[in-house]
Amino acid sequence: MFSIPRHITRSQLLAILLTGAMVLIVFRLFYLQIIQHEYYVALATDEQVKRLEIPANRGMIYAMDGDNPVPLVMNQQVYTLFADPTVVDEPKKVDEAVRSVAGGNLVVEDVLSKITDKSSQYKVLAKNVTLRQAELIKEKKLKGIGFQRVSQRVYPEGEMAAQTLGFVNYEGKGQYGVEQELNDRLTGKDGLLKSVTDVANVPLSIGKDNIREEPVDGDSVVLTIDRNIQAKAQETLLAGLQRSGATHGSVLVMDPNNGDVLALADFPTYNPSDFTTVTDEKVFRNVATTEPYEPGSVLKTFTIAAGLDRNAIEPDSTFYNTDSIQVNDRTITNALKGVTGTVTMQTALDNSLNTGMVTIAQRLGDGKEITRGARDTMYDYFHNRLGLGERTGVQIANEQPGILISPDDVQGNAVRYSNMAFGQGLDVTMMQVAAGFSAIVNGGTYYSPTVVAGHMDGSQLVREQHAKEKKGVISAEASAQAKEMIHQARTGYTSTDLPGYYVGGKTGTSQTLQDGEYISTQTVGTYLGFGGDDSQSKYVIMVQVSGENMNLEGNKHAMPIFTDLSNWLLGYYQLQPRA
Repeated sequence: MFSIPRHITRSQLLAILLTGAMVLIVFRLFYLQIIQHEYYVALATDEQVKRLEIPANRGMIYAMDGDNPVPLVMNQQVYTLFADPTVVDEPKKVDEAVRSVAGGNLVVEDVLSKITDKSSQYKVLAKNVTLRQAELIKEKKLKGIGFQRVSQRVYPEGEMAAQTLGFVNYEGKGQYGVEQELNDRLTGKDGLLKSVTDVANVPLSIGKDNIREEPVDGDSVVLTIDRNIQAKAQETLLAGLQRSGATHGSVLVMDPNNGDVLALADFPTYNPSDFTTVTDEKVFRNVATTEPYEPGSVLKTFTIAAGLDRNAIEPDSTFYNTDSIQVNDRTITNALKGVTGTVTMQTALDNSLNTGMVTIAQRLGDGKEITRGARDTMYDYFHNRLGLGERTGVQIANEQPGILISPDDVQGNAVRYSNMAFGQGLDVTMMQVAAGFSAIVNGGTYYSPTVVAGHMDGSQLVREQHAKEKKGVISAEASAQAKEMIHQARTGYTSTDLPGYYVGGKTGTSQTLQDGEYISTQTVGTYLGFGGDDSQSKYVIMVQVSGENMNLEGNKHAMPIFTDLSNWLLGYYQLQPRA
């Protein structure tokens, strides 16, 4: 048992105990205020300082209307409704208000459990709340409820250039088209707001803990798409498909003098504002960039250009046509029979004779066989110079490279290259073909295609340089000769062009593959051509039409779409016909 020494009085004992207590208190205060200072400051900050992101506005997307940018994609202000469960004092009223006003925008079904879970001070309850809905909830003066302004994508022209634009999903990320490819550029950088608040989330006086970093809005991008040409392309495509009964079609319009893509139309199509109603993912794809195919006889223009540039042929060079030609163990025949005997290369192009194109391939070698040297030359022109079988770099998401077999590959044999000479045995995109064809008819300069003209600085368009150019992919003389041959091939076939203009084109009809084998019950119709005046080609148009178990032809089903659009473009550009 503890006993007090006799020499210590009660007053002395009390003094000792008080002194000890004070030492303990001082030590405790030292521990709390000095040693644990940062810890308690952090706790206080967590309670008092609210940290919110200030969303950046996503950049708008414009098209061109002549020389003037016009918006194709805009932003609408909506709100994200959030709660701080540590402040909410009437959870049932909050639950009732949110459900009755913004029930269709709820993020979770069980609102009540979310706002009674105090493990976090920031709980999102609903997204895409309209201004009117936000005002109705604010009128109820509920504690712990807040609104964060955000932007929602609006596509005021509906289906206009849908596969080129893409859309923005509910997480705010671009999907497909330009929205996905340029997502980082369009998104911008969010800002930050840190503010000391009271229990009702009202900011207190400005202090060192109050931080506001302003958001940096995304770039507003201007496309090369001309909204007038785009609208007409969609209109003529739909009319052409209705005439033929085809279920799928695409149209590409390009300026051959700089690589600008002026229109990209696809059918079936969709409205980016209603992307959730689309049941087939393929509808989102931009066919011209994402779906390589065998384009068929339109590629005979490439073979002609290579032959002319290498001086292997002239337009009036002749060969003896028997409607078939032997390449190793394969016999290659013409689709059109009867144009036999000694014929010119112009006649071969006019009548789309496969035998003529195989003959050119042979003449790129020793004149008798499609030698390794001939195959190297064809690969150089098709791939290295004119861009077939590789991505063009156009700013549309998910662009595919296609397939063009190199002579170094075991499959890159004479038979393969004989087929390539007339547009089979390879898979390429419409974008690749149109860009290469543009070089053939513009004097010999290859421009990598682009859909971005520049960006908006306030109300001004700032143009950007995107297209990479390769000069002299064929000579100016070979370009002029090829262009005239393509012109003759069209004028000898049809008289539907407006008189006095310089228009040329080539048909293509190709079989499709099923389980690695060509089938006879389904073909794709293609037409590729240019138009303008005597001085310059103003546009290149490529059309593709197809349908399941449908035999569609370039001349019957794709060419009329080209003709309608070409005649309209001649008027749109106000080109003057020859007298």
